[in-house]
Amino acid sequence: MPSNKILAEKQALVAELTEQIKTAAAGVLVKYEGITVEDDTRLRAALRKAGVKYSVKKNSMIGRACEGAGYGELKQHLTGMNGIAISAEDPVAAAKIMKEYADKIETFEIKAGFVDGEILDANGVAALAEIPSKETLIARMLGSLMGPLNSFARCLQAIVDKQGEAPAEA
Repeated sequence: MPSNKILAEKQALVAELTEQIKTAAAGVLVKYEGITVEDDTRLRAALRKAGVKYSVKKNSMIGRACEGAGYGELKQHLTGMNGIAISAEDPVAAAKIMKEYADKIETFEIKAGFVDGEILDANGVAALAEIPSKETLIARMLGSLMGPLNSFARCLQAIVDKQGEAPAEA
C-alpha cells in the first residue's frame, strides 16, 4: 500500500491534469509506443512551440482526470502506453501536430480526443486536424470581404472619372 505522501502527490498530479483538461480548448489521446527518442524530442518541441502541454502518465491517472473533467468516455481508450496532448488556446494545434506524427510513425496512433465538450474518435481528431489554422481562416475571411469593397471602390472611381470628363463635342 502506498504511503500517504505518495498518495498525496498522485492526487495532486491528477487534480492538476483534471484542471488542465477542464480549461482546455481541445486535447488528443495517443498510443505512445514505438517512438524513438529523436522523434519524441521533435514531437515535444513542436508541441511546446504551439503552446500544447504533452505528458505520458499512467492510464489510471489519465482516466481519473478525464472522469473528473467530464470526459469519462475516454477511459475506454486507455490501454497500453498513452500520452495526452492538451491545448489551452488553439483547438486544432494538438490535433494537427499529433496527426502529422501519426502519419510519419507507424506505431504512434491517435486514439481519441475532445474539443468544446465533445468527445471525438480517431477519425474526428483527423478531421479536426484538417481545419486550417485560425490565422488562415481570418485571412480568408478578410480576403472575401476585401473583394467586394475593392469592386465598389473601382465603381465609385469610374463614376467620378466619368463625371469629371469634358462633355463630348458634336
